[in-house]
Amino acid sequence: MSVPTAGMSLAADFPEATRAEWQKLVLQVLRKSGAATEATTPDGAEDLLATPTYSGPRLRPLYTADDAPVDGVGLPGLAPFVRGGRAQGAGSDGWDVRALHAGPDPKAAAQAVLGDLENGVTSLWLRLGPGGLPVDALGTVLAEVFLDLAPVVLDAGALTVPAAEELFRLAAARELPGSRLAGSLGADPIGLAARAGLAADGPAGLGDATALAARCVREFPGLRAVVVDAQPYHRAGASDAQELGASLATGVAYLRALTDAGLGLAEALGQLEFRYAVTADQFTSIAKLRAARRLWARVAEVCGAEPDARAQRQHAVTSSAMMTRRDPWVNMLRTTLACFGAGVGGADAVTVLPFDSRLGRPDDFSRRIARNTQTLLQEESSLIRVIDPAGGSWFVESLTAELAEAAWATFTEIEQAGGIVAALRGGIVASRIETTRQDRFDAIAHRRDPITGVSEFPNVAEKLPERPAVPVEELDVPAGAAPGLPEIHYDADFEALRARADAHAATGARPAVFLATLGSASASTARATFAANLFQAGGCETPTSGPGTDPAAIAAAFTASGAAVACLCSADKVYAEHAAGVARALREAGARQVWLAGQAGERAGSDAEAGIGGYVFTGCNAVAVLQATLAEAGVA
Repeated sequence: MSVPTAGMSLAADFPEATRAEWQKLVLQVLRKSGAATEATTPDGAEDLLATPTYSGPRLRPLYTADDAPVDGVGLPGLAPFVRGGRAQGAGSDGWDVRALHAGPDPKAAAQAVLGDLENGVTSLWLRLGPGGLPVDALGTVLAEVFLDLAPVVLDAGALTVPAAEELFRLAAARELPGSRLAGSLGADPIGLAARAGLAADGPAGLGDATALAARCVREFPGLRAVVVDAQPYHRAGASDAQELGASLATGVAYLRALTDAGLGLAEALGQLEFRYAVTADQFTSIAKLRAARRLWARVAEVCGAEPDARAQRQHAVTSSAMMTRRDPWVNMLRTTLACFGAGVGGADAVTVLPFDSRLGRPDDFSRRIARNTQTLLQEESSLIRVIDPAGGSWFVESLTAELAEAAWATFTEIEQAGGIVAALRGGIVASRIETTRQDRFDAIAHRRDPITGVSEFPNVAEKLPERPAVPVEELDVPAGAAPGLPEIHYDADFEALRARADAHAATGARPAVFLATLGSASASTARATFAANLFQAGGCETPTSGPGTDPAAIAAAFTASGAAVACLCSADKVYAEHAAGVARALREAGARQVWLAGQAGERAGSDAEAGIGGYVFTGCNAVAVLQATLAEAGVA
């Protein structure tokens, strides 16, 4: 038995594979499938497989060393900090596991806080004010918390100053040296203005933010006073590039205000923490955090900061926009992917929202799952044992560079408009986000962006967990203010349909779409499964006729089902012979609408004559189909 010579490549006997050869093979497959024509070039074949993003860059099917950024990405812990703000990565202790608590019951929150801290949480994020915990209850919530061990991050909106004073009072009452207090005061007047609407004189509280920052520099060196919260842009439907661009512009506005107030550049930079949303699109989340550090390092460099002061402090939060009310258990999967993206992307602190947060106040179980998600990724998956796990990936490095370029374009547009405050007041930011939001909802409606448990694989018979209602946050909208950014959820259109169907079911029978499964089971199963999935996404039951082609028998089954709408499901060959007769029988039996699962093709004219009113197929506008179906079913 011969042994390979040391250093010999096992691929030495195989010809070197090239991108051009791969493209030719791909083109052959696409031509056979009909996705490409004889005129399609090899480069065009690769373009056919590329996936568009809302930020602009297209995700290509293949990345090689040729796609890596030519200017490099530096080293972990060194400018431009693409590979992380610390040379050791997350380190042996991992990233900061930050839990959000919003009350409103101070005693219940105090118990929940202790439960979190005793089981893996390393810092607290407290939402105070209307819709959250009372500011004067901060002492109750933190009564048994060692403030020198657990950093506290405040989120009090317009009540930031009294909330900060209350935290300072607690520290003084416990005779805690100012140097031992850590966390953030959470001042973000521009973010608050973006949400609540912008008054003519600009965001209120900017002077308060600078005063708090100056006090932190003097008395509390472990505290940061200001947070650049990019979540309002994400929750309004922005792309990743728009979210990053707005955060950069906001950070620059705060830098100007802080340095104008007398802080040194390094001191001002040290007072900022950036908060970003991360989603179940893990690779985009990784690239977003890496791009954010690269961009902020460039801003700090242009401002004249020393290299070691250019790192961006990041707090990543799993997206609230992606969370669903329906089948909320799937949110565990979404937040796990988002948390993975945050950890691999190099976030300094990560908050995983409980899976039931859309239903009301999270319970002990959902909070446990939220914190254990991070423990599992850090310890059992060993993410913290690798410095920059995504480093060197041609895909991630290329996507990071492209996303940074797109975000910089957004940032420069905002700066050219006079800065973030002027851009918000002038409607530029809202207008750009609205366009992206409509594109996003269109993709969701056509199920190009599927939502598991909502637009795909819904459970009509599910019983949602009951949770106590969460008070609605009441924003203090200035008189005559420009409108604030909306807050959306990606499942909004489908959720509205499900809510209509549920309300109708509460008064009697659930709306139903009768599936006329023509021919044999093998002929009808594929399209019947597709149709059931689609109509159940609107809250409809989907009784079936069973195999057969007899129009009278199928019409009788339709009548017995109590449905008002029907859908024909079978293979094209069966449709050609039996669809028209069955559709007429269904119409005569009282069907207000008859859909056909499949494309119209050459049958469109004869189908219409037979009473077929529309088609459902992969890529159709599912929301429009469901809205029409519920209307025909008599659902208000």
